[in-house]
Amino acid sequence: MSVHLVNPSDNSFGTAVITPRWLFVLAAATPPSAGDPILVDESLEPIVPESIQAGDIVGISVHTGNALRGYAVGRMARSRGAWVVYGGIHATLFPEEAFERGEAHAVVKGDGDLAWGKVVADCLAGKPGKIYEGGRIGGSQFLAARWDLMATDKYMWASVQTIRGCPKHCSFCSVWRTDGQQPRQRPHQGVIDEIVQLRRIGFRFIALADDNFYPVSLTDLRLAREQNNLAKLGELTAIREERFALMKELAKLPKDMVFFTQITMEAGEDGEYLDAMRKANIKGALVGVEAVTPEGLKAVFKDFNFSGEALAKRLQTFREHGVHVLGSFIFGLPTDKPATFDATVEMALRAGVTFAQFVMMTPFPGTVDFGRWEKEQAAAPAMVGDVPLTRYWLIPAEVRPKMFTPHPTMSSEEIRQRTQKVWDRFYNWGAIWRRSACTPNLRARVAFMFLSKLYRMMYAGTGISTDSARRKKSKAWARWTAGQCKKLFQAKPMPELAAPVWDVVFPPLQGSSSSGVSAKGSAPLVVIAEG
Repeated sequence: MSVHLVNPSDNSFGTAVITPRWLFVLAAATPPSAGDPILVDESLEPIVPESIQAGDIVGISVHTGNALRGYAVGRMARSRGAWVVYGGIHATLFPEEAFERGEAHAVVKGDGDLAWGKVVADCLAGKPGKIYEGGRIGGSQFLAARWDLMATDKYMWASVQTIRGCPKHCSFCSVWRTDGQQPRQRPHQGVIDEIVQLRRIGFRFIALADDNFYPVSLTDLRLAREQNNLAKLGELTAIREERFALMKELAKLPKDMVFFTQITMEAGEDGEYLDAMRKANIKGALVGVEAVTPEGLKAVFKDFNFSGEALAKRLQTFREHGVHVLGSFIFGLPTDKPATFDATVEMALRAGVTFAQFVMMTPFPGTVDFGRWEKEQAAAPAMVGDVPLTRYWLIPAEVRPKMFTPHPTMSSEEIRQRTQKVWDRFYNWGAIWRRSACTPNLRARVAFMFLSKLYRMMYAGTGISTDSARRKKSKAWARWTAGQCKKLFQAKPMPELAAPVWDVVFPPLQGSSSSGVSAKGSAPLVVIAEG
């Protein structure tokens, strides 16, 4: 009997940019009595059906983007006599779908750090339950990953999680509904120990895979003071102080280490915080810009962001403090006009954004936008074949529409074409070369060029031709580019690197032990979770 953990994907490149953290966390959660699990990341290579034997246990993570592939893997595994268990954001939101479409024996909802061991034990006994409630565990209960099971030559960046949850309430995001609005913060000692382990085996590039690395803003603190809410102020202050303690320890690690994370635009108001990030070698962050107009920001419940020239200055503030920005922008908002596309890419270029992603508006399950859209479609749902458009993830990719919600003034095809032109303009060779000047030497500049093109090929899905020959050629080129990028990110292992000796064991922070049923990336609910 073997335990298999499968990260499903329709696209295999042989090399991946960032480790799917959930694979290695659930490996740590697997009981020793079951042996070391077999980890299968299909973004590297597809699963081999013959590797599954009767009586094996197969855990599959599904998020919206890979649900259809995940169900196919589950059906294959069950046909070979294995126990099939689903988890992750999508299975948490649609557990019945995993049974109906993926032939599940069981589904884990919420965090899997603790629940997965129970699932394995029950399968070994031949009596798995149907639904396991993982809930939202406290930060002190987060498991360190089993990096000893990783194929170190397959990934450019490793990933470590420091916090789950986000206090914001953006309409297009499910994190605050699934991971919660109460930040659940992991004590920094465990984070540092895990990073030291990764540097020992040769990883110097680490993604801090958090929902929001800036969980407490200066505005949050000000409002708590104005309301004379001393309990809230104390809780927020403790979370903020723990963030600074983490960054202080990161700064003590080898100077060749590079960290990347995800934060909200509000961090730009906090020079002290950005300076601490720079000293901690957190070189960059994904920042959700989303829209460049006040109307667009209001449409996605993100009017705490700046727009116009104020937005450009706020983004430039990150660079001034030594933190590079991967800006995330959304097209297809009801307030968008044809001029919005040029204005957005010009803003990204003018503001000095180092990387950018331009995505078409998608109503993801668990979000306010999805709930509104599903309600609008209830009376007369649009269909693609026999699948309602509100279950678009079940539509095969070759016939799946690029957009799902109608726009008041532009067709979906017009939005797709304009979005593609924005990608092309931001990632043309000249623009990439100019941005690469931010790197310290020629080798790093070459790495920047390759990584920019790889990012463009992997994530600019709006323009991929449906012609199979062209898709095959595009994947082959991306696979070659990924291989070259991997070489540029490789580092010499440091097995002699000493771990810190902690004199004090910190108690769990206030707000770090919430519980309940979680329902969501980048990073992630960790129960066979999106990652």
